[in-house]
Amino acid sequence: MAGEVVVDALPYIDQGYDEPGVREAAFAMVEEECRRYRPTKNYLEHLPPLNVSSFETPMIHNEFERLQNRLPMDTLSMKRYELPPPPSGKLNEVSAWLECVDNSQAQLEHQAVRILNLQLMLEYCCPAWQRYLQTLTDLEKIASKKLADLRQALQEVNWQRKSLQTKGGDQLKNLEAKWVALVSHNYEIEQACCMAEEYLTQLKQNPLLQQSQQ
Repeated sequence: MAGEVVVDALPYIDQGYDEPGVREAAFAMVEEECRRYRPTKNYLEHLPPLNVSSFETPMIHNEFERLQNRLPMDTLSMKRYELPPPPSGKLNEVSAWLECVDNSQAQLEHQAVRILNLQLMLEYCCPAWQRYLQTLTDLEKIASKKLADLRQALQEVNWQRKSLQTKGGDQLKNLEAKWVALVSHNYEIEQACCMAEEYLTQLKQNPLLQQSQQ
């Protein structure tokens, strides 16, 4: 049939793979095939063009530009944690002082939220982390089960291949023995025919021998 691949290798019963030079010869054949092969079809033409920036956010884009331009990284701004007084020119303005009070209240509220987050972490962090670890453990067990099933299926395929190839090897050996026996028998028949032809030729060339046989 057209396009049918005939597998003529039986690695479970074939011999000679470990002999010196076989491995090097196989690699040389592969390298020669790769050197002579010239692709005639673009196997990726059905895929869209590669978009390397599809996952870039504006922040990552700006960071890449900074690295490309070899600019230093911006230092951590601590301005929002500062409580500066009003400028020297606005020390007598109530609005400037009210702005400073609002800033200090915002800083106090921020610190209060941080303290609350720390308290929540002390109370719920360990149980949440334990549940997270238990989830990871369950996922690991599921993945290990799938891996074990795949390995078992692979092992069964290999055993099936080995069984089939072993049976096929025995059949090939029996057929080879029969072939050798038939070839030997044909050779014996051919040799006997040659001897008979030679004897008949001698009879034709020597009438006395022919008369003695009669």
